[in-house]
Amino acid sequence: MSDPARPDVPQQSEEHPEQTPARGMRALTGDEFSAAQAVGGVRGLVEAVLPGLVFVVAFVITNDLMVPLIASVVAALVLVVARLVQRTPVTQALGGLLGIAVGVVWAWTSGDAEDYYAGGLLLNAGYLVVLLGTILARRPAVGYVVEALRAGLTPEAVKADADRPDDQPSAFAALTAWRSDPAKMRMYSIATWLWVGLFALRLAVKTPLYFAGDVAWLGTFHLLLGVPLWALVLYLTWYVVRRPKAPAAA
Repeated sequence: MSDPARPDVPQQSEEHPEQTPARGMRALTGDEFSAAQAVGGVRGLVEAVLPGLVFVVAFVITNDLMVPLIASVVAALVLVVARLVQRTPVTQALGGLLGIAVGVVWAWTSGDAEDYYAGGLLLNAGYLVVLLGTILARRPAVGYVVEALRAGLTPEAVKADADRPDDQPSAFAALTAWRSDPAKMRMYSIATWLWVGLFALRLAVKTPLYFAGDVAWLGTFHLLLGVPLWALVLYLTWYVVRRPKAPAAA
């Protein structure tokens, strides 16, 4: 069925539907996985990497604090303005700008360039503790994320579910039902351990560099262990939690 509002987009026939790989965490529920689509394509990759890359390069060249800070903010602002001009969603670009702003304020206040990455280290530590806690409590976080995405959990859907007749089961019963299935508990625990490993690896590599004040290498590993590692762990998570494909009809 065609979409008259999007004539530029190739349409799929109803007889042979094809699912476009989703972006971000929604990729976990797809039948297929595309790393490029998951990170938002080339533009999403640029928005995630460019401000940090500009900071590292500017610091290595100038060995100064203010120039890299200003340059990274300008880069993030340009990305936001570009989306505003083109009237495309600005969520990812604004998120990047917020993260950059925290790092810039922290480093400018302390006068130490390595503090540009302090907020990220604390955030990774927080994620690590929370995810590990969900595993120890036998409530692996990935299970809730995946089941919520599969159930189509949105504010509108929650409201509609709350208004359902009392004799009808909740559409979101699956959000917790999986915990009574040993196979799913094991599957989601493994998937959550993958993310624990991601945050633990980042902290293990970057924390010593932070305390050593080695900004060049800290910035380099911040980039290497950022989007590339995130995309890899997202793919591994998808592989672990994906639903088996239905056998093809004869």
